[in-house]
Amino acid sequence: MSKLTTVHVLLEQEIKDLYNAETQLVKALPKMAKAATDEALKEAFEAHLEETKGHVERLEKVADILGIKPTGKVCKAMQGLVEEGGETISEKGEGVLRDLALIIAAQKVEHYEISGYGSVKTLAEALGQDDIVELLQTTEDEEGEADKKLTSIAERLLPQALELEPA
Repeated sequence: MSKLTTVHVLLEQEIKDLYNAETQLVKALPKMAKAATDEALKEAFEAHLEETKGHVERLEKVADILGIKPTGKVCKAMQGLVEEGGETISEKGEGVLRDLALIIAAQKVEHYEISGYGSVKTLAEALGQDDIVELLQTTEDEEGEADKKLTSIAERLLPQALELEPA
């Protein structure tokens, strides 16, 4: 682990952290899609997998602009979120409830990513790295859209789940 001596070094470390987080998601999202019973949720996970592959590519571009390798750091927060998602996948019970649990797990990931990209974008702005800011903004916007899509699916599934409540 390198010593934080400048904003530039902090930016580099956070880019590596996001890169690792995204590469972990590339492995986790197919499992979430497979576990989903709702077709729209399955499709949302599959679509976000393709977007996430694009996020990895954008972070590789950012690393190239910075003259660094994006590897070398493990995002422990994402490890925990992915592990929690894995626990959700193994839950037994009604499909609609499991789907809602998958949405909750996925939205925790999206919110983590939105905050990560927003923070890193602020560092890049402060350093005058407009080309990097643009790449990060595109990804932050896609993460926000994924979160909204998950909310929409959850709102549609919730009445169905509430029917399972005892009278």
